Amino acid sequence: MAAEGDRGTVAAASSVGWLAALQGLASIGAGAIHAAAAGIHAEHPTLSRLFVAVAAAQILVGLVALVRGGRVVAVAIALVNGGAVAAWVVTRVSGISWIEGLEQAEAPRFADTVCAALGALAVGAAIVTLRGPAGGTTRATPWRRLGLPAIGLGAITVAAMMTGATHVHGSDAGHDHGDPEATDDHDHGGTSGHDPAPVAYDPTQPIDLSGIDGVTPEQQAIAENLVAVTVVRLPQWADPAAAEAAGFHSIGDAATGHEHYIQWDWIDDDVWLDPDAPESLVYEPQPDGSKKLVSAMFMLPRDVTLENVPDYGGALMQWHVHDDLCMTDDPVAPQVEGTTNPDGTCRPGLVKLPEWAMIHVWIVPHECGPFASLEGIGAGSIKTGEQRWCDHAHGS
Repeated sequence: MAAEGDRGTVAAASSVGWLAALQGLASIGAGAIHAAAAGIHAEHPTLSRLFVAVAAAQILVGLVALVRGGRVVAVAIALVNGGAVAAWVVTRVSGISWIEGLEQAEAPRFADTVCAALGALAVGAAIVTLRGPAGGTTRATPWRRLGLPAIGLGAITVAAMMTGATHVHGSDAGHDHGDPEATDDHDHGGTSGHDPAPVAYDPTQPIDLSGIDGVTPEQQAIAENLVAVTVVRLPQWADPAAAEAAGFHSIGDAATGHEHYIQWDWIDDDVWLDPDAPESLVYEPQPDGSKKLVSAMFMLPRDVTLENVPDYGGALMQWHVHDDLCMTDDPVAPQVEGTTNPDGTCRPGLVKLPEWAMIHVWIVPHECGPFASLEGIGAGSIKTGEQRWCDHAHGS
């Protein structure tokens, strides 16, 4: 009988309260997803190191919570995971301008959303612990009772890690729409046979887009002239009020980090690639509430498709379309309200727009060069069989 009592004591002493266990499991799961993300973002060393640091902190405090629990550990869990969740919210709303790779807001994806949810779960359990009895103790829970929650959290963590492995960070993170290679980064800078001495794009300096194999002198000249004239002429639209007076209307996408104003009457005309009459203007919302003009988005008439768009700049310029956006049925100022259903349709009351071929011309430095598309859903769809381009040769 004494031996059985001793075994029971050991069993109880080797387990912690269910709240501490929940904190630990959730924190470890979030840390594992962050650890997997570190390799995915290796092109941004600082960002990759931050992921490693956050992953290590979450896993460490999670392990301590599983071993001993208590109020001090709960505070550590809340601080580490609360900071991680707060950072996730900021990167989905506005981006973090001083961390390379997080400058622009990104749409939530399965992996990062699960990671944030696990972090929030750990914080919630920690808060309940801190608001509990003095000392933050709860009745010990045998490990066997934690098996099912542990398996569940582990499964969703592994699923998030596997899904996150397909995420390509940066301007090449578009939708492939059936093309398995459409999200691959097509490096246009200094490697793989390209000129080893690329010139970064700086709108304040003479435009030099040399260094890309396969681009003819004529294509380079067309691309350079388009960028140069856009840099000079587009700032006439720097004030959104002036754009609105000329018939531009916002499509209501400022929450993405970039807001598009479109002059709908100028799309299907015979004026192309003209910064005096751009079809769309791209503004970047500023912390003080103002809007900074950063790019033109030139759009071609609807009868010009990705298959027959003029090859103006060769490998310097990659056109795209938006075939997955649903807009309000407003004849004057339609607004973006979501994306298409899996079958390519919009929910009732919303409409898809014609697939106008379009291209950005940035008047500020961009990490993927002067013709870079936006990130995530903003990248649109590219020509079937092509890879997503990122012009590192002329990136900022």
